[in-house]
Amino acid sequence: MSLTLYNTLTREITPFTPIESGKVGIYLCGATVQAPPHIGHIRSGINFDILRRWLIASGYCVTFIRNVTDIDDKILHNAIHEEMPWWALAQKYERVFTAAYAELNVLPPTYEPRATGHITQMVELIARLIERGKAYAVANGDVYLDVRALDEYLTLSGQKIDDLQSSPDTDELSLSLKKNPQDFALWKSAKPGEPSWPTPWGNGRPGWHIECSAMAQAYLGEKFDIHAGGLDLIFPHHENEIAQSNGAGYPFAQRWLHNAWVTTAGEKMSKSLGNTLRIHELLKRVRGIELRWYLGSAHYRSMLEYSPEALDESAVNFRRIESFLKRAAAQLGKVPERAIADDFAKAMDDDLAVPAALAVISELVRDGNNAATAKDNALLDRKASEVRGALAVLGCDPWDTTWSSNEAGLSDVLSGLVKTLLDEREAARARKDFASADRIRDSITSLGLTIEDTPEGPRWSK
Repeated sequence: MSLTLYNTLTREITPFTPIESGKVGIYLCGATVQAPPHIGHIRSGINFDILRRWLIASGYCVTFIRNVTDIDDKILHNAIHEEMPWWALAQKYERVFTAAYAELNVLPPTYEPRATGHITQMVELIARLIERGKAYAVANGDVYLDVRALDEYLTLSGQKIDDLQSSPDTDELSLSLKKNPQDFALWKSAKPGEPSWPTPWGNGRPGWHIECSAMAQAYLGEKFDIHAGGLDLIFPHHENEIAQSNGAGYPFAQRWLHNAWVTTAGEKMSKSLGNTLRIHELLKRVRGIELRWYLGSAHYRSMLEYSPEALDESAVNFRRIESFLKRAAAQLGKVPERAIADDFAKAMDDDLAVPAALAVISELVRDGNNAATAKDNALLDRKASEVRGALAVLGCDPWDTTWSSNEAGLSDVLSGLVKTLLDEREAARARKDFASADRIRDSITSLGLTIEDTPEGPRWSK
């Protein structure tokens, strides 16, 4: 079975065929660095990191672009409230986003362009749109896309242009200068106290949508394979990216993928609802590998309803898988290799059906535990290798350096201390001092560790 993926543009799941054989170009709308990230932001990064990892595992060479929007109305607004220059605020939160991606083992992008580093490309694209009669400058220095001059508009969201209200970035003066209320800004004229760059139409700053059109073309060309992002970006952002690029005569993205939201109490996470969940706070509750497992566990097109109980249950389930791999490594005397089970591949090729892939992992763990009990090391090795290979695709391989380097030193110390306590417990049991043995066991479990008595001796896990 070959890889099939949903396409928001056609609303169909179809076979994926790259423009150039063996190579895939992906553009993911990254962070607007206005504030610290919550799990709604990072879910997109994890979902499409899984896509990238599966493409690599399938033999493709992937160029993955994830931009940084470092100039935006919200950045300017928050900089005032935090009493710092806009560029300082943008850099501050870009570092926080980068750290969050790293803590959850999201692969660094091939290139990570910042909007402010590509003003030249934006100006060139706007000039081309004006030359082709698709955009126009007005008296105050704003430049707008003439949406009614386009052959097609709103193909991604399926809306009708006459049903749209005026673009929200328009004040009363600008509205009077626009040809159509629905026209949106490509370039915004300079305002007092705001950053600006020189252009043929006067000083100003870019509109949000033009940034991604220019950066995607700069790194992936006029035509590329996949454009990805959150469901909330379909309109207006991605719709307007298509309008700008097609208006300039460029084919742009051939397939559009959108991940669904993280919801709380059935509502999309947002700061206005006061229910955002910051990454650094959740990492106090569970490990990074467990948080990633949870955020990647739902199908990317399905809503993920957050609750503390759901997160805790997911973490417990992952620990069972992790415990199996450690049991296998101890019995085999080596770390299992990575392999891909046929059923896992079939699930991933079906529009990244992660829930089905997790069911395959559960079956592999069950079969592997049975093999371990039966001392069938050949079968155990195969099942453990297939579990590890699946976890690697999902970014949750316990032996990945992201996770192992974070825990290696502490784990060695902890292992030594627990082994000493377990040896004392075994000695107490041997002399039939069961009260002392139970007391030692209780002291270990009170630290959040689990003790399992096996024919090979006691094993512990976190």
